[in-house]
Formats: sequence, C-alpha cells, structure tokens
Amino acid sequence: MLRRFTSFGSRDVAIDLGTANTLVYVRGRGIVVSEPSVVAMDANTGAVHAVGSEAKRMIGRTPANISAIRPLRHGVIADFEVTEKMLRYFMRRVDQPRMARPRLVMCVPSGVTEVEKRAVIDASLGAGARQVQLIEEPLAAAIGAGLPIEEPRGHMVVDVGGGTTEVAVISLGGIVVSESVRTGGYELDEAVSAYIRRVHGLAIGQQTAEDIKVELGSAWPLESEIEIEIRGRHLATGLPRSVRLSSVEVRDALAESVQAIIDAVKETLERTPPELAADISSEGIVLAGGGVLLQGFAERIGEETGMPTRLTESPLTCVAVGSGMALEEFDAMVASDRMATRSSTRRRTAAVG
Repeated sequence: MLRRFTSFGSRDVAIDLGTANTLVYVRGRGIVVSEPSVVAMDANTGAVHAVGSEAKRMIGRTPANISAIRPLRHGVIADFEVTEKMLRYFMRRVDQPRMARPRLVMCVPSGVTEVEKRAVIDASLGAGARQVQLIEEPLAAAIGAGLPIEEPRGHMVVDVGGGTTEVAVISLGGIVVSESVRTGGYELDEAVSAYIRRVHGLAIGQQTAEDIKVELGSAWPLESEIEIEIRGRHLATGLPRSVRLSSVEVRDALAESVQAIIDAVKETLERTPPELAADISSEGIVLAGGGVLLQGFAERIGEETGMPTRLTESPLTCVAVGSGMALEEFDAMVASDRMATRSSTRRRTAAVG
C-alpha cells in the first residue's frame, strides 16, 4: 500500500468512532488501535484516569469520585468534551510525530444531522486533526467488504453497531436508499438486563448482560438449546443470588430489538428501485458490525427477506478497514464536498432570488 507523509511526517488516519468500540487505521500500517469507547474520569477535577479497555473494566466498580463514561450514544456524540479527550488519547497512541496534525477520515451513521456532523468534525479538530472528511458507515462497510460499489449495480449492506443499525443500498459509489435505526448491541444488552430483572427479580451489571447475550443470545432457534447459571443481586432481599437462564429465554428477551432491525431492512428493500432490488436478489445482503455475530442473525435475515445473506470476512473491523481504504481518495472526497457546497449555495441563492 502506498504511504504518504504529510506535514511534520504525519500519516493520514481513519477512525471508526463507534458507540461500543473505536478503531484507528493508519495509512500504510492498517488498524493500530481497537479499544472500547469508554473514558474513566475524576468527577471533581475532570482528569482522565483511563481510556479504552482499562476504563471499561472500571464500569460499575469505581468509587464515587470516578465515573466511567461512554461519550457516544446511538452513534453520535453525547458528551463533546469527553469525546475530544478520548480521540486525543487514541490519536496519540498511533505513534505520530509530536508535532503531527494528520488528515483524518471519520465514520458517521448515515442518519446523523448536520449539527451532529459538525460536532464530530469539531471534536476531531480539537483532538489534533489538521483536516477532517466524513464517510457514512454503510459506505465504509461496503468498501471494507470489497464490494464493487463504483459499478452500476445494487449492493445492500446492513451494519449493526453498538448504538445504531445502518441499512443502505449502494450503487455507483453512493448511497441510493438508507435507513438508520437507533437499535444496536447496547439495546440488546439492555433487553437482556430488563428481562432478567422483570422475570427473575435479579439486577445484573452491563458486562454481565453482554456476556449473557454473547453466550446464550440468538435470533434463530439453536440446534441445541443451552442454559447457564447467572448471578446477580436479588431485588427483594438485596442479597446475591443465582438462577438458571436458558437460550430460549434470552431469545425471547431479544426478540423485540431484533425485529426492529429486521423491519428496517424490509423497509429499505421496499423503497429500493426495482432494478437495484433485482441486483440485490442475486448479489445478496452483506452483514457487518459486531451485532451481526449474534447466533442465527444471518439466517433470520435471510428467512425474513428471502434474500441470500452473508457476513463480511471481518464484521468487527470492516468499517474501519473501509474508511482506511478511503484515505487513498482523500483529495477526491475534499473536491466532491466543495462541489456539493457550491451547488447547494447556488440553489439557495436561486431560491432567494
């Protein structure tokens, strides 16, 4: 891969800034950082105690003066200052020269508003980037999956992340139809936690809910249903207690959230132009993002849509790799944005006139 060095020897960088995890791709080196999007901070002084995996281990285990914060919610920035600090930490991790200010490609959900886009750009610039270009997550996922998106053929990508699910039909290098729903991995975790609280009267932590989802969760009946023993705090007595939990129960707990994702896929297909829909029926639906690793998810999508369905080679890193590959077209992205801005300005001027 071609390496390009910019001012002060910095390299172009791409970041998949996710609700659950942040991945950093450096041009010429690939993915160099993959950490949870969590920051542990002193509530009194604002000092950062830990970022990433170390901070995630602190969730639910910190003293009163330290808060473990997830600064993104549903794929967008919920806490601007904490996000900026987290980005600065991750960018320093990539061994850039001390005075380097790299050009940066940032992934954003397809459904974000202009205000939310501006927040991502401002946070990136504040963290040390010299120039920022945004790329929509489904497009990055398609590039990372190796789809020939520049061709006049329809390709459907479903990207299930920690906070959002992005569904898009792509042709000729752009998104033709898309749907973004604020349902992802965290909503699945919360559904498991709420079910156990309601049915078994136990309170469990976030990490425990995620572990249960990974071990027992499914979107389609398993060949061999299983059950495990889980521990939590009994709501009535306040004392530790254990219960047996089955994969059937967890599937029921996840059913509503999984159905919301499937409905988004169906709605997108209904709005897809007939010619592109025909392409998708032969090419199939490509699944990316950590959420698609839920057992039986691909089978459920295939059954509900009648379309062939497959996972990308690496669902967890697909978006980051695609945004990294987009670095090769950074100048073209800048030029395209300038043309779009000028065209928008002319339309507004004509409307005023």
